[in-house]
Amino acid sequence: MKVLVIPDVHLKPAIFDRATELMNEGAADGVVCLMDLPDDFQKEHQINLYELTFDRAIKFQKDFPETLWCYGNHDLSYVWDCLETGFSTYAISTVNSKLNRLKAALPTMSQIAYMHRVDNVLFAHAGLTQKFVETHVEENRRDDVDKVIRAVNRLGRDVMWSEDSPIWFRPQYSEEPMYGEGEFTQVVGHTPVKAVFKHQNVISCDVFSTYRDGSPIGTCEFAIIDSVTGGFTSVK
Repeated sequence: MKVLVIPDVHLKPAIFDRATELMNEGAADGVVCLMDLPDDFQKEHQINLYELTFDRAIKFQKDFPETLWCYGNHDLSYVWDCLETGFSTYAISTVNSKLNRLKAALPTMSQIAYMHRVDNVLFAHAGLTQKFVETHVEENRRDDVDKVIRAVNRLGRDVMWSEDSPIWFRPQYSEEPMYGEGEFTQVVGHTPVKAVFKHQNVISCDVFSTYRDGSPIGTCEFAIIDSVTGGFTSVK
């Protein structure tokens, strides 16, 4: 199966426009969005842009109802009332209301979670370490990837709002062993990178984020993942 990855959005609704074109062209069989839908530098007052971004995400969900969504730290900062860079006090009600509308558009609530698995590929906003699993998943569940994912997806703010969690970790800057090395590929966003790349078992694809002045950090390409082999291609 080919999976189109929509990485961190950060108030760029045009990302969904291009993703729609790619799906209509038959570029992939399914979609996973790594979210971080709200917030960007110096846009805290642009509530219309928050509304437009979420409305575009909701339309995309309705157009492609099997889409999977992985919560990001910026999405959950509004749900959990946790301050975050770019957090807009003016947009709190908008984000929570629109996020509820997005969830209402899902055929099943299991489509939005911290983590998802498609065949041999695990998707999370930031990545799952072996240490996190050993710390927070019961020992008798650790050898079954689906039980691990279910256990992680049940965790709450007290555990997940930490730098080692699957919504915050940065494997690009760490030698911490990742969960599933040698067996599964992980696909992550969260950390801006210049191009989609794979290191060990982690594919990093946050290539739409910008510097503070609005200039692009990365190539603004979409990763298309082979869910069986863990390989990928990039497409504009």
